[in-house]
Amino acid sequence: MPRIPLFDPDTMTPEQERVYRDIVNGPRARLVGPLRAALHRPELADRWQRFGEILRYGTSLPDRLNELAILVVARHWTAQLEWSIHADAALRAGLEPEIVDALRTGEPPVFHDQDAYDVHEFARRLQQTGDVDEEVYQRVWRRWGEVGAVELSSVVGYYTLVAMTLNVHRIPAPGGERPLTSSGGPVRRLVELPEAVLGAPATMTPTTG
Repeated sequence: MPRIPLFDPDTMTPEQERVYRDIVNGPRARLVGPLRAALHRPELADRWQRFGEILRYGTSLPDRLNELAILVVARHWTAQLEWSIHADAALRAGLEPEIVDALRTGEPPVFHDQDAYDVHEFARRLQQTGDVDEEVYQRVWRRWGEVGAVELSSVVGYYTLVAMTLNVHRIPAPGGERPLTSSGGPVRRLVELPEAVLGAPATMTPTTG
């Protein structure tokens, strides 16, 4: 059960409804997640949805890697709704199902391309240590430049805000998805994610002899 009232169009003030219409007429096409809480302060919801739109739909990172970074955040925070929405989005964007499954179950994901490995490790280390190792930062910087490095750190920070808001206000997730769990503690316990594995590129085949 949510801890605060959640709005529908019939109970909104004119300002809330204006922001609501901007949200549902934009790329999200529906009102879900933390914006349901933010609408208690329409000005906040308005700026929130514009900021989030850039970081979800407008970064220079490939969609599948942008969604990968979001999944790392969602899993670390055990944010059920964030995970549900972005696991589907990641699969549609081309992220491999085995990567999504590994993140969901807390197993070390095995990547076969450097870019995906670096995005995962950038997001994972930033979430768990508050910083990123120099070697990982430099690879991201060389691959996507200053803009990409700033965007990636912003994606991680923004979706951390999303996860915290979902968890603290108990914004409900849709039914039917496979729930996230946290072994050894409450369902919303922060999860320490394992370091990823960088395997051989998918196009290479091992040789014998």
